[in-house]
Amino acid sequence: MPILTIMPHEEICPQGKTIEVESGVSICDAALMNDVDIEHACEKSCACTTCHVYVREGMDSLAEAEENEEDYLDKAWGLEPDSRLSCQAIIGNEDLVIEIPKYTINMVSENH
Repeated sequence: MPILTIMPHEEICPQGKTIEVESGVSICDAALMNDVDIEHACEKSCACTTCHVYVREGMDSLAEAEENEEDYLDKAWGLEPDSRLSCQAIIGNEDLVIEIPKYTINMVSENH
């Protein structure tokens, strides 16, 4: 089974976490099942950007983002080439390292 490594995040996962996960589940679901409360305002329906993550290692093992995901990623705060919506990124057979961005679009909006 692949290993999902979540890099430390100041609020969501201060110590970081390494978990063994099933192939075929989304990064978001794997994180939530392992007590990493990644934000997912649209309930994982690919209708927002709050579950945005950076895939620091293992991007090649994920299926390419579909058009709807790409459209929402364009709106994500802090978009990078390795950005994905964790609700849409399905874990394959390789290990992954992800980083949860410091801010989501919701956090930025709420602070202004």
